[in-house]
Amino acid sequence: MKKSTSVNHPPQVELPPGNRPLVTPIYQSVKFDFESLDDTLEFLRGDRPGFFYSRAANPTTRQLELQLAAMQGRDDCIVTGSGVGAISQALLALTRQGDHVLCFVETYNPTRYLIRRMLGRFGVNSTMLSIEDLAGIERVLRTTPTRLVVFESPTNPVTKVADIEAITRLAQAHGALTFLDNTFAGMHQHGQYPIDIFVHSLTKYASGAGDVMGGAVIARTDIIRSLRGEFGTLGGILDPHAAFLIARGLKTYYLRYEAQTRSAQRVAEMLAAHPRVEKVHYPGLPTHPQHELARRQMEHFGTVVTLDVRGGDAAAARFADALQYFSITASLGSTESLVVPPQMMSSRDLTAEQAASSGVAEGTVRLSIGLEDIDDLLEDLTQALERAGD
Repeated sequence: MKKSTSVNHPPQVELPPGNRPLVTPIYQSVKFDFESLDDTLEFLRGDRPGFFYSRAANPTTRQLELQLAAMQGRDDCIVTGSGVGAISQALLALTRQGDHVLCFVETYNPTRYLIRRMLGRFGVNSTMLSIEDLAGIERVLRTTPTRLVVFESPTNPVTKVADIEAITRLAQAHGALTFLDNTFAGMHQHGQYPIDIFVHSLTKYASGAGDVMGGAVIARTDIIRSLRGEFGTLGGILDPHAAFLIARGLKTYYLRYEAQTRSAQRVAEMLAAHPRVEKVHYPGLPTHPQHELARRQMEHFGTVVTLDVRGGDAAAARFADALQYFSITASLGSTESLVVPPQMMSSRDLTAEQAASSGVAEGTVRLSIGLEDIDDLLEDLTQALERAGD
């Protein structure tokens, strides 16, 4: 073998039986091969396990999929390049022309766009209600054959809590699949309910560090099996190095989520008592309209605290600019605290009535609570609220 050949066919290092790495290796390879053509064809027929092309499956991403499915209490999972990638590919794979989707005004803006605009172009119809309108949900499901009920809990950004038991019961009674964006609640919550499809943005709590993007679709084996081929064809899969980083982040997931939730509760209580704050949206507060429902459904109330600053959008902008330990940027769930002022929360696709129903006011500000010292955060929020009144 010439040297120019040897660099493309290096010696193989295989671990002896009983010897394994404690950290999942990064299989940074697009292609895998078998010993012979017969073995390859046997795999392609589905008669033997293995890996062939990373757009379809990769050992590193597969390890992450199994871990996420176990955390959510389901059988299987597909990981994707982003949270919106998980939502869009799942919606495309699960619907066809003539189907009907029920969605809600209290939904992540890109999800509303995907359902109403993108799926609408392909002949998928939709109805949009408020997540609080259980009578409307029952009426729509009773009168309109529905393929999917797509919702969030808690909702983005004002943390409304969906009645998951009621929604799943109504959907099952009328033959619809439930599709829950569970990003705010995290991978460890809501698994006790008969949700058919969970989606997550792994960019948030799973990674935790804010340095990698990813998404996940988690469901029963039969649903994931029906999706996997189409996901491979659509091509929005997760890179193995990104999967490695997310799996590494998951090692501290519970520690981070619990610590950030404790701080979020303290922040919500402080804001609720401050005269510059009109209203605080946080399920952990007894004043939250669905507090008792959240207590029944959730182990933790989450790390997002949303407030309405007195004085409208101008005061909210002054508040956001005055914060020292909160970065003005998108996303949530990372170790840094983040703030999204009302000027960054667009709802141009909603009517005035729908926008009012969503709960987002002129002074609404969303906070994502990080891992900074809680006293520093409380002091920062206090001084920023004082400056908001200038």
